Amino acid sequence: MARLKEKYRSEIAPAIAKEFEIKNKMAIPKLEKIVVNMGVGEAIGNSKILDVVVDELTAITGQKPVVTKAKKSIAAFKLREGMKIGSMVTLRGNRMYEFLDRLISVALPRVRDFRGISPKSFDGRGNYTLGIKEQLIFPEIDFNKVDKTRGMNISIVTTATNDEQARSLLKSLGMPFRQN
Repeated sequence: MARLKEKYRSEIAPAIAKEFEIKNKMAIPKLEKIVVNMGVGEAIGNSKILDVVVDELTAITGQKPVVTKAKKSIAAFKLREGMKIGSMVTLRGNRMYEFLDRLISVALPRVRDFRGISPKSFDGRGNYTLGIKEQLIFPEIDFNKVDKTRGMNISIVTTATNDEQARSLLKSLGMPFRQN
């Protein structure tokens, strides 16, 4: 079992239940899934770039990503409906906890001038989205094989009913929020 999942079950869940006075065990906020998304606009001109992105996401998450396609045609971007323009992975269960553990303890501290992540990126329903500017912060990526730095979005979806509960959950899991 993942280290973070064990910590959640033994320490964090009881503490959150006590903090928010939650009587029902099933109503305690928990992580539902983590979605890692890389949008690659250059894939319009060169579809080989998408193969590199898929390989990088596979290395980072430990799971094969799905290639995403354009929903609409946009003439200004020379984009047609159905063109492959990105890649995403949805992590659940042990893989999700292991990825979050690596993100918090290894990857985020490697960001240049890191002072913590923004505590304002919650959506109002208890979900948190984080943007990363380069994939090189993950130790799984070989620096010599990278042709170009690409960013990604990481969305952490929780069962929390509001941002306050989600913030408490993520802070308990070790998320390094910036102090005001």
